[in-house]
Amino acid sequence: MKRNMKMWKEEILVQRRKKAMPFLSFPGARMIGVTVEELVKDGNLQAQCMASIAEKYDMGIAVSLMDLSVEAEAFGSHVHYSQDEVPTVAGAIVHDEEEAEALRVPEVGDGRTGECVKGIRKACGMITDRPVFAGMIGPYSLAGRLLDMTEIMILCYEEPEIVETVLEKATEFLCRYAKALKEAGAEGVVIAEPAAGLLSPGLLEEFSTPYVNQICEAVEDDSFVVMYHNCGNVVPLMEQVKNIGAQLYSFGNAIDIEKALKVIPEDRMVIGNIDPAGVLRNGSPAMVREETLKLLERCAKYPNFVIASGCDIPPMTPFENLDAFFAAVEEFYTLIIDGIDGE
Repeated sequence: MKRNMKMWKEEILVQRRKKAMPFLSFPGARMIGVTVEELVKDGNLQAQCMASIAEKYDMGIAVSLMDLSVEAEAFGSHVHYSQDEVPTVAGAIVHDEEEAEALRVPEVGDGRTGECVKGIRKACGMITDRPVFAGMIGPYSLAGRLLDMTEIMILCYEEPEIVETVLEKATEFLCRYAKALKEAGAEGVVIAEPAAGLLSPGLLEEFSTPYVNQICEAVEDDSFVVMYHNCGNVVPLMEQVKNIGAQLYSFGNAIDIEKALKVIPEDRMVIGNIDPAGVLRNGSPAMVREETLKLLERCAKYPNFVIASGCDIPPMTPFENLDAFFAAVEEFYTLIIDGIDGE
């Protein structure tokens, strides 16, 4: 039986003690003894990875892999794989209007999308004590991989019709993909749209927001919510970002997340934004504790704030650092709640 996810969100907003919601998945590859390359190609392993993470860490949600190469590969992009790093897209496949018009919209199941749907379906059978969120790329970020990230910025000004053609096809596929993940049992989807953080407010409203909202409208209901993730410098875009039709927002460590909390409506959850690379991956347990406590001390006063990593946690992140992160969250809320109850 599915949760009422809007009610789930409302319950979290009023809780004094909030469970952390980091984007923690890839480090689980080491827990089950596989490489990152093996993990991203096998839905069974993805489910095992998510279940192992969920068993070890008491997070507010379970999240699938934030692998932003999956959808581009389904469109025909070449992907570079690594034993211990997240896959990356190598090179554009659309170079002009003719190629944009000829671009085939893939079926859900093409490339590795079928394995990702399988992974969610199996994970939902293994993880029942918290909502399972699937991950997917956002429309502008996908178009940027198909057109090249630098080239798409130029095309937005010089040949916007090419960008619009690719965006329409990208969004058509992403809507179908999000529906498939929902049908597989996911109770939410994280739409990762980091490339849109490079746009001006006007370009964001033209080339990203309408397409993200199409996905939101296609899948959001009482049993399914959308989390909008952008790890770019979105502070100049916050007035536009707040109008995206998502129930949850995730921001990266490129911004002071308190600035987002002052703009995003109080009925929307805002999660973030411990530096996943500089702190969680490359810091010490003492540094992780310090940074986690500092962020909570500043932002836990906002009822809609939930602490998390600012983006996907790298595969080789030390478990000692992850343990320190969760211990610091527990330490903070225990002190706060004991202090309140002792008054």
